[in-house]
Amino acid sequence: MPVNDTLDAFVSHGHFELAPTNAGPLDGLSFALKDLFHVAGVPTAAGSPAWLASHPVPSETAPVVDMLRGAGARLVGKTHTDEMAWSLNGENHHYGTPINPAARERIPGGSSSGSAAATAGGLVDFAIGSDTGGSVRLPASYCGLIGLRPTHGRIPIDGAVPLAPSYDTVGWFARDGETFAKVGAVLLGGVQSMPAPRLLLARDLFEAAGPQVTAALAPALARITALYGAAEEVDVAHGALPHWRNAFRVLQSADAWAAHADWVRTAQPDFGPGVKERFAAAATLDPTDVAEARALRDEVRARIDALLGGDGILLLPTAPGIAPLRGTPLADLEAFRARAIELLCLSGHAGTPQISLPLATLDGCPLGLSAMAPRGKDEMLLALARALG
Repeated sequence: MPVNDTLDAFVSHGHFELAPTNAGPLDGLSFALKDLFHVAGVPTAAGSPAWLASHPVPSETAPVVDMLRGAGARLVGKTHTDEMAWSLNGENHHYGTPINPAARERIPGGSSSGSAAATAGGLVDFAIGSDTGGSVRLPASYCGLIGLRPTHGRIPIDGAVPLAPSYDTVGWFARDGETFAKVGAVLLGGVQSMPAPRLLLARDLFEAAGPQVTAALAPALARITALYGAAEEVDVAHGALPHWRNAFRVLQSADAWAAHADWVRTAQPDFGPGVKERFAAAATLDPTDVAEARALRDEVRARIDALLGGDGILLLPTAPGIAPLRGTPLADLEAFRARAIELLCLSGHAGTPQISLPLATLDGCPLGLSAMAPRGKDEMLLALARALG
């Protein structure tokens, strides 16, 4: 039976159901799929009417869908995404805004907005999104969910419309740690044993998030240190967060333009606010700026690697605050987005896994605490989610 979509989470062409192809560890669980991933015989819009109109219906299905159905899960449709997945808000100029079940007057976050809404509202047991600059982690924080950006390249993202391939990852949402870990075991190829974690506390990132966020997350930090021992306080960026954010902006834009320049020139899509300006800026990037940003990304990666070693878990705020109100002026959203990217870009630059955990509230709204692990040590974060329930 089709999902009763009371949250505007599903796209109009995405109401369908595909049964499991085998029995397995996900027996009895339903999931939704961000409308960035292809399903044979079902259109992909990528949040853009122009993309929908200019591309044929896919004839092949993304591997992530086959993996989940092969493990016993039932796919119940495709969910809204921000236009071309290039936003963090969840407000699509063409298709509207899914409802955030945890804070109905506030945005759900993007670009995996529909997947987050469907999971938070109980329409599905879990949902697939993508995370390039925070598009799983930020909606997870806004909607009170567990959400993971995995190690870059660990889960195949074939069969998806790209945004910035050097940052794009498959991610997922769930409401509880046990379900989340079950899905992770399937997507990551089985849960391996991991070393006991060494906790690190990102002092400068908490300062960047501000005193209200820091105070709200303090009890969550206490819960984790009670399980794993005291955390060592570290400075991650040494004042360079704005430079790291700008390098992400440049490299994401360069990737997006390389992926879509021909289509943009040919189709001349009528992009919505924010996305329009980002594509326009991407078309005029200076190659020198791109080269400098790549060099800085290498420096960030080396810095994060040195901090984490083989057993470190870095604790940091997922976001600089709770979800903004629906209808917040674009200029205010862009300012908040810039602050958020300062916190979210680290794992993108380093290629490391990062999980957002729904461990706090602020002003009655969800607020996530993040944990980052070394590349390839995603299982450390699954274990943390399971331990915290």
